[in-house]
Amino acid sequence: MSSTNGSGSLPTYDVVIIGAGLGGIGAGVALRRAGIENFVIIDKWPKVGGTWLANTYPGVAVDVPSPVYNFSFQPRSRWSRLFAPGEELQRYAEEVVDKQGLRDKLRLGAGAVKGVFEEEHDRWRITLDDGHEITSRFTIGAVGGLEQPNNPDIPGIDKYDGKIMHTSRWDHDYDVTGKRIAVIGTGATALQLIPELARHAAQLSVYQRRAIWIAPKPDFPMGPVLNAALNFAPLQHTVRAVGNVGVNAGLGAGLAISNYPRVTSVGLSVAETALKAYLFSQVRDPELRRKLTPDYRFGCKRPSISNAYFKTFTRPHVDLVTDPIEHFTTTGIVSGDGRERDFDMVVCATGFKVMEKGYTPPYPIYGRDGVELGEFWDTNRFQAYQGVSVPRFPNAFLIVGPYAYAPGSYIPLIESTSAHAARAIKETLRRRATRIEIRQEPHDRYFARMDERAKKTHLFSQGCVSSNTYYINYQGDGAAFRPSTQLEMYWENRHFPLDDYRYTTTSVRALQDATS
Repeated sequence: MSSTNGSGSLPTYDVVIIGAGLGGIGAGVALRRAGIENFVIIDKWPKVGGTWLANTYPGVAVDVPSPVYNFSFQPRSRWSRLFAPGEELQRYAEEVVDKQGLRDKLRLGAGAVKGVFEEEHDRWRITLDDGHEITSRFTIGAVGGLEQPNNPDIPGIDKYDGKIMHTSRWDHDYDVTGKRIAVIGTGATALQLIPELARHAAQLSVYQRRAIWIAPKPDFPMGPVLNAALNFAPLQHTVRAVGNVGVNAGLGAGLAISNYPRVTSVGLSVAETALKAYLFSQVRDPELRRKLTPDYRFGCKRPSISNAYFKTFTRPHVDLVTDPIEHFTTTGIVSGDGRERDFDMVVCATGFKVMEKGYTPPYPIYGRDGVELGEFWDTNRFQAYQGVSVPRFPNAFLIVGPYAYAPGSYIPLIESTSAHAARAIKETLRRRATRIEIRQEPHDRYFARMDERAKKTHLFSQGCVSSNTYYINYQGDGAAFRPSTQLEMYWENRHFPLDDYRYTTTSVRALQDATS
């Protein structure tokens, strides 16, 4: 083994996992199961948990039932509620790290800012934000899709003198009690946050661009009896399996029946009728109800659940603004109707940059022949074999790559792509090769299959393109999701043909180059 700065020809580590959220933790467990021990997990944050560490805004909670949202190899039987608050998910991440013996594999407070594949040594050189460099034979990128805040580009926002923050960078030292607050955005984050802010604010104005489809949330305290029952392993695994099927069906049903447009249309209409009925039960004012009714088909965006969101807008100090924002002033916001509202605080509940140039990945990664990954995707469209591997980027794997995520819980995705990466790395080491790279033909075949399927889904056939959904990126592709069931995602990532990859060694290539 070489020194920690990787000055010799041998890398310091077999694998560097970038990201210590649930994706990075899952990747570490998969490597251990494959018999690979020489790896490190790095992260810019001081603790593990990723999304569940960064997002601490009031009301943050998982939107998948807690008994479902955990790893198959370490189910958790203690939850305060059916939909647990975010801090419990962060604690769960800590529990997995300890039980799986990954604590000594962590290098926290040192995130990656650059990755370069050194072709002469078949290794990756990773530059960290603390100025150090580490080298590895392989890398696994486990930076989640919900990582880079999407701060709004609104004229005058830099001149605003009040408090402004993005939901993923919440300042808990700021007291919202009695304040005049604006919230920009009405997505899945906002619907958790808005009812909480309404409890404390003197005035709350919510700026909505597009309404969101919302179903009632079957949430309740778990209590000692339910938690004790879940501690019975057969029941626990059954609940997890059935729950995952249900969540996959609820979020991905439109994708599964995409080849049957009439069935899709009828199914969407039934869902929309039910959700409109729920809205009617919560809001009787017809004008307010009209504003809260989406003007796009159900499923264009990820639907959400809440028992408090709709009723919040019936409170006298809460205002729903549907006129577009024109610009900021030093004291507030001017909307399209010319009205200026002053605020003490503005909250940007504007989501994240998903599959966008310069943000996915959030730092430059240079593969074979000096190709940069973000530039490659910008030129050639976002693509990755099984959502994991990209041509011209040897020895590199992704946990949440393009066309990786079959809608449902993120945990089966993590376990699937982690298993793929670990299997590929193990095979490379078994063959005593120093380089593995996905072959162009199987990669292109997968990309064409996913692209064709995606374009047949309701996202492209039911008017979703204009809904500003993150499922469709700036290139007009549905790269943020895998148009399949999670069962297919699970199977193909574990049983892909090993010869879909090319395996080589530095010594063999040097000989080939010398004789060519």
